[in-house]
Amino acid sequence: MSGAFGAAFIPIFGGYLENNDPERAWRLASAVVTRAAVAIVVLALITFVLADPIMRHVVAPDLPDDVLPLAVRTMRILLLSPVFLGLGIAAKGILEAQHQFTLPALSPVFYNVAIIIAALLLAPEHGIEGVAVGVVIGALLHLGVQIPGLIGTGIRLRPTFDGAVDGLAEVGRLLLPRVIGLAAFQLNFVAMTYLASGAGEGRVSALNYAWQMMMLPHGVIALSISTVVFPTMARQYQTGRIDEVQRTFSQALMPMLFLTIPASIGLFELRTALPQAVFQFGAFDANSTALVSPAVAFLALGLLWYAIVELLTRFYYAMKDTRTPVIAGIVIIVINIVLGALLVDSLEQSGLAIALTVSTGIEAMILFVLVRRRIGGLQPDFGSWIARVMLATAVMATIAEVVRPKLEQATASDSTSRFMHLVMLGYVLTLLTATYFLAAFWLRIPEAERFLSAFERRLPIRLRR
Repeated sequence: MSGAFGAAFIPIFGGYLENNDPERAWRLASAVVTRAAVAIVVLALITFVLADPIMRHVVAPDLPDDVLPLAVRTMRILLLSPVFLGLGIAAKGILEAQHQFTLPALSPVFYNVAIIIAALLLAPEHGIEGVAVGVVIGALLHLGVQIPGLIGTGIRLRPTFDGAVDGLAEVGRLLLPRVIGLAAFQLNFVAMTYLASGAGEGRVSALNYAWQMMMLPHGVIALSISTVVFPTMARQYQTGRIDEVQRTFSQALMPMLFLTIPASIGLFELRTALPQAVFQFGAFDANSTALVSPAVAFLALGLLWYAIVELLTRFYYAMKDTRTPVIAGIVIIVINIVLGALLVDSLEQSGLAIALTVSTGIEAMILFVLVRRRIGGLQPDFGSWIARVMLATAVMATIAEVVRPKLEQATASDSTSRFMHLVMLGYVLTLLTATYFLAAFWLRIPEAERFLSAFERRLPIRLRR
């Protein structure tokens, strides 16, 4: 929903601000937020009332009767999250259009961290309902962390249903394809849940845990970078500077790949140690880790594709083309569901993770081929650059292969506290990060020098080189 709202709202709202017309900008924001809030609340209430038949006949028809009431209660708890997330997404769009990126970038991190903390603290006593409470708290934090930023920008929101507000029709035109795409994505989510529920007990939860673990680095890296460059590209396109749009896209792609490629391999290498250290206690036992680990492995390999798709879609949205990525996304969802149905019987939740990774990879390639027709090829030295990134990643992966068995053994031990498991995991993550950056610096990858310089500027003067 965040991408849909931003793709339709930011170019228009930001355009009014760029043209020094804040009055029209805030009238548009008021009209859009009012409609979005009312729609979300109404849909949440309808879903709350119909939660039992939706769960029984659509989402998870194969659930045992004794588990169904718990699933319905959990679903009803989760319905609070779209309300807070919807308002948080609106706040995010308003801030990003005004080039305020820090709080919007932190909001999904707070959201994911709240879910992880709930899994650590509430799940042992309250089970999946405790995790659902964590989702709601995360959604509330997603909104709450951005409120100081809204106040700082001089927010002027006033509820209104005026249909004649300038820019509202244009927002609707851009939003419609994204809403269709979002509906298709939700259908895809329901289909994956349906297939996972039929694969056996614990498969739905395993896939969800793996998905959350993949989305955390995705949010920190790809989503943050794409979020920062999108308003810039939209403003450049709005003022007819197409060459600058192309240059901004290229400048964002390389640092994103520089960070995402090692993150993908690192997540793959730690596919067992991560769920052991973070989640394995109480009802989440070694069998749960065994279900989550292979799904994490295959989703980790897809992290790169998800990052590329994230940036490519923002490029299209900046050029006010919401149809191309939506059409591509719907085609890929069909491919994903077909692949999932073919693989789930033999590979269970791992087959669904493979389907998600393969289909997203196809989507990335389709969008990239179409983008090349608009902006041409990549920079001439891209081939040598990516080879050096892969070599630095290989050095990191070699170290990861050495320490992985020992870390998995240590984090599986019941004789060591969970706190120590997290400390050991943090130590290995630090080691792998340092290894990658040192290798990248030695290979003279420009991004390594830039990140090192940015880090150095934050140090006290006496500690700098």
